[in-house]
Amino acid sequence: MAHPKSRISRTRRDKRRTHYKAEAKNYAICPTTGEAHLFHRAHWYEGKLYYKGKVVMEKEVLA
Repeated sequence: MAHPKSRISRTRRDKRRTHYKAEAKNYAICPTTGEAHLFHRAHWYEGKLYYKGKVVMEKEVLA
């Protein structure tokens, strides 16, 4: 059975693996607002933060 002559560090291994990336990002359409956003990410729309079609937070207006 073949064995490597020396161990490859996690850093070297991970540097090599960073080059495998998705070609294009996939976007989801929010059912409430109709805005395109990244999957599993919250997004701002008209001063409100939406996640899974529901309002999570509202932006404070400083006067």
